[in-house]
Amino acid sequence: MQKQKWSWMVILGIVVCTGLACSAWGEDPAKKPPKMTADVVYVPTPHDVVDKMLEMVGVKKEDVLYDLGSGDGRIVIHAAKKFGCKATGYEIDDDRVAESLENIKKAKIGHLVEIKQQDIYTVDLSPASVITSYLLPEMNKKLIPQFQKMKPGSRIVCHDYSIPGAIPEKDYAMTSNEDGVKHYIYLYTVPLKLKTEKDKEE
Repeated sequence: MQKQKWSWMVILGIVVCTGLACSAWGEDPAKKPPKMTADVVYVPTPHDVVDKMLEMVGVKKEDVLYDLGSGDGRIVIHAAKKFGCKATGYEIDDDRVAESLENIKKAKIGHLVEIKQQDIYTVDLSPASVITSYLLPEMNKKLIPQFQKMKPGSRIVCHDYSIPGAIPEKDYAMTSNEDGVKHYIYLYTVPLKLKTEKDKEE
């Protein structure tokens, strides 16, 4: 009788242990994915520079604006509020995405603005008529093939860093009242006018 009791206890123990093991294994797929962060340090564009960028690029209500590396969402929010256009921000960093979604909620502009957590090099830019960018030169250069697939007449405005190898239609320098720093703005129209060897020599 004692032997039978121990047998049942052993079986019960195996079942419990197996259940715990299965439970532990089952948790693996449910584990949170690694936190996503940007490759570069986030530096927000001063609000007065945002104003000038949108002025230079000539945003209208019928435009569809994409902001590449949208940070806290300030550009897409401002464009939608001021011009009534649809705007999408593309941002990879978890913290910035959360912050921008909160800012959109506060601004009550969610019917016009959305944030997508996506690698900018995988984005189809062809639906956009306006692109805003505050990216390093090598990042802008890598985006040229995507820029060139946009509809003719689409506009691109870059903050501080130009598109290497492309000739801007306009460039502008301003000192921001917000940070007291000199900022540069570059405006382009698609298809990009790429520099020839002669242009590079000059």
